[in-house]
Amino acid sequence: MKITIDREEFQKIFLVAAVVAPTRSPKAILQNVKLVADSQETILMATDTEVGVKLKVPGVIVEQPGSAVIPVGRLSMILRESNDEQIKIEVSDSKITVKGKQSKFQLLGQNPEEFPDVDDFSGEDHYEVSAMVLRELIKRTLFATDNESSRYALGGVLLEIGENEIVAVGTDGRRLAKMEGKCKRVGKPMANQGTTIVPARSMQLIERILPEDETVVSLIPRANDLLLKDNKGVLYTRLVEGRFPKWRDVIPKRTDSTKIDLAVGPMYSSLRQAAIVASEESRGIDFTFKDGTLVLSNETAEVGQSRIEMPVVFDGEPFTITLDNRYVADFLKVLSPEKIFTLDVQGAEQAAYCSTEDNYGYVIMPVQKDRR
Repeated sequence: MKITIDREEFQKIFLVAAVVAPTRSPKAILQNVKLVADSQETILMATDTEVGVKLKVPGVIVEQPGSAVIPVGRLSMILRESNDEQIKIEVSDSKITVKGKQSKFQLLGQNPEEFPDVDDFSGEDHYEVSAMVLRELIKRTLFATDNESSRYALGGVLLEIGENEIVAVGTDGRRLAKMEGKCKRVGKPMANQGTTIVPARSMQLIERILPEDETVVSLIPRANDLLLKDNKGVLYTRLVEGRFPKWRDVIPKRTDSTKIDLAVGPMYSSLRQAAIVASEESRGIDFTFKDGTLVLSNETAEVGQSRIEMPVVFDGEPFTITLDNRYVADFLKVLSPEKIFTLDVQGAEQAAYCSTEDNYGYVIMPVQKDRR
């Protein structure tokens, strides 16, 4: 193999692949990336057998087609330290030569035939969703997952994919976030039965590689894995095993509750102020609504007290609900400051439900306090 590549463009793609390749593995070859070049395209591959990527490398001049397995760590340092606009990669037997204008490195490669293949995206039966919608689904649900739970299903985001709608849900048992978006079914893909639980790590990677525009992304959910394709390449991920909670039962369906519209920016500012005296043992912020005012207050024995007031449209019976400031902040951080959300509450002991007009919902279980 003998190719010339644009260093900066290649480095961007390489950094994504480097995240997938494990730093330690019983299979030493997985600590490498595989580069395949022919007259049609150049592909960079990485996998840890649970997650894999096949990424297109644009603007490559292929003088001699071929393939190479290159150590991630060494190639990363070469790309980072080099100032060259272009670099050349040549492969001869087991030696890989990386050349710049005034630099030359020789690395020991491994047999490309021994590198595990990454499943390709094949077939016409799939679902389509815009990259912007998928990024927003991930952004608004991923933070609610729990990788430390013994319930493995909570360590991933549930994707329910239908003919016209895709729903993402994340939960750690104390709060639950769900987001809905539009999608399109093409052909006859496998019917989704609510068992597509994508690991949090894979979701982070998907969010990282997706463009911030309306690029069409194709999805193929299968029994044990998920394939995703966009104009940059293909991502493969195994799914999380386990049973996901019946999330629809968690969403409150109340007719006699109190619903209050609140602005994200002012609420987030007030919450951050109220949380200044919070501690690891006392993260419960009291949300007290009365006479057109929301009072956020907190008291910590070893720190002190806080009391923040903000005007709200509310003229009902006064009430107080206590919520973990971290959980509320997580919700507010994924929304634009100018956005309005609705807080739906019914007493101090029932879950609070936050929702927006673009089909985003967030359930928070209250913190129980002795109010005597």
